[in-house]
Amino acid sequence: MSNIKAFVSAARLRTLPLSLSGIVAGTGMAASEGLFDPAVFTLALITTIGLQVLSNFANDYGDGVKGTDNDERVGPQRALQSGLITPAAMKKAVIMTALITLFTAVALIFAAFGSDRFYYSLLFFLLGVAAIAAAIKYTVGDSAYGYRGLGDVFVFIFFGLVSVVGSYFLYTKELSVTAWLPGISIGFLSVGVLNLNNLRDRKSDQKSGKNTLVVILGSRKARIYHNSLIILAMVFSLIYLGVNYQSPVNLLWLLSFLPLAFHLKRFNQTKEDEAVDPELKKLAISTFVFSVLFFISFNIFL
Repeated sequence: MSNIKAFVSAARLRTLPLSLSGIVAGTGMAASEGLFDPAVFTLALITTIGLQVLSNFANDYGDGVKGTDNDERVGPQRALQSGLITPAAMKKAVIMTALITLFTAVALIFAAFGSDRFYYSLLFFLLGVAAIAAAIKYTVGDSAYGYRGLGDVFVFIFFGLVSVVGSYFLYTKELSVTAWLPGISIGFLSVGVLNLNNLRDRKSDQKSGKNTLVVILGSRKARIYHNSLIILAMVFSLIYLGVNYQSPVNLLWLLSFLPLAFHLKRFNQTKEDEAVDPELKKLAISTFVFSVLFFISFNIFL
């Protein structure tokens, strides 16, 4: 495998649909109010992709240098683990991706607020810096929060609340109480994907000292937790639908519950933690479908 192919593999492109879900949902809410800016939408997507790739590179680097990624790991082999990319090269990739992502974030802020709303721009710049720091510090460094059971909290905040409500604010320049509901739903679903990843790696993480929430809870409680995440995501969606219902076309969103329900059925039928790996991709795609159907159901025939 060439060096370029190794970095493409390390970027884990299959994770991108999940990261874009919050942007699609937040944009859907704004578009339903007649507010849409193609420049903001494009730059938001690019910035989010940058953050996701940065997170994947940093995760590969952090777990690789700590020895967490080893032969006992069940999931796809990582770049450092396989020796395809050296730690020094991956560290450079992390720095370059962080700088590029910061640049696109600044461009996004300018496209949304121009030069007239300094405090909004400052707030989103700080959020951007915080998101970049969170992407890196998940596994990198002695104080990596992913090793202390805090990964779920940060995923919920940045993939859910910040992604959905933040993107909505970029268009509308205001906050809506109901905008938090899809943010909570996307956040719970995103945490669900992380929970599956950590459940799959529970045994190897425990041996290597990576104390994810799954390691702290144990398999049985982590499975109860996972069911709760998916069910609560649907509950908050129903609340939003009830509050914002305008026509039967809004009910199209409920079709997104089907793949989530099938996911829970398959998940609960899978007894071995390592065997949940196929569900990661399925839940990530289901979350993206969830956001796309949300966009469609509130933006056609209005």
